[in-house]
Amino acid sequence: MVDIVRKRFGLLGRNINYSFSKGYFTDKFNNENFTGCTYENFDIPEISSFPEIIKNTSDLKGLNVTIPYKEAVIPFLDKLSKNATQIGAVNTIKITKKGKLKGYNTDYYGFKKSLEPLLQPHHKKALILGTGGASKGVAFALDELGILYTFVSREAKEDTIDYDRINATTFDNYQIIINSTPVGTSPNVDAFPLIPYEFFTDKHIAYDLIYNPAETQFLKRAAAQGAQIKNGLDMLIFQAEKAWKIWNK
Repeated sequence: MVDIVRKRFGLLGRNINYSFSKGYFTDKFNNENFTGCTYENFDIPEISSFPEIIKNTSDLKGLNVTIPYKEAVIPFLDKLSKNATQIGAVNTIKITKKGKLKGYNTDYYGFKKSLEPLLQPHHKKALILGTGGASKGVAFALDELGILYTFVSREAKEDTIDYDRINATTFDNYQIIINSTPVGTSPNVDAFPLIPYEFFTDKHIAYDLIYNPAETQFLKRAAAQGAQIKNGLDMLIFQAEKAWKIWNK
């Protein structure tokens, strides 16, 4: 009788019952016959509970990290990859054979890989709505693609404008608008970032990191003006597969 090697993986976050990751990896393990592999949600109210998960979860080999802990988890890690260090956010953790925790960022890879096919020569500048952990991976990917960007937040600060500053001229200058906030995520599907959607055109890309619902109000309103739209599902799939490679290398 062959002993089955147990490998546990999971998602670290808060209020993550809706999560894509558990369903995706559970299906992957079943369909690709990864016997002994399981995936579970670690839904914690505060990041201070994270060490208890590591201490009390045997056979844990890797974690994905989602809102709101992509930045907050960093002090608990032993090491960061070069990219995660530069980005300042972690969405993948590998637990080594010696029990060390190494943080990676695969968000930027997933975003970059999903955006690239949409790009045309006139797509030169991007607005990133939001300044949280997810926005940092987006910015890193745009840097690699040679696309200039500006952050948008509720309060203006260095390298960041506030929502009130967005007008027709902004849309003339920025051809890619990216929602990296959770605004519009299920169950709050009627919510949307407060920008002037009437200035979208068929020269614009509207990209929403949200995947549930598949078409947010942000995307619907942009599409109504002729913009090309993209949700975050492909990004999630690409980053998940990249995480799987990291856990198994």
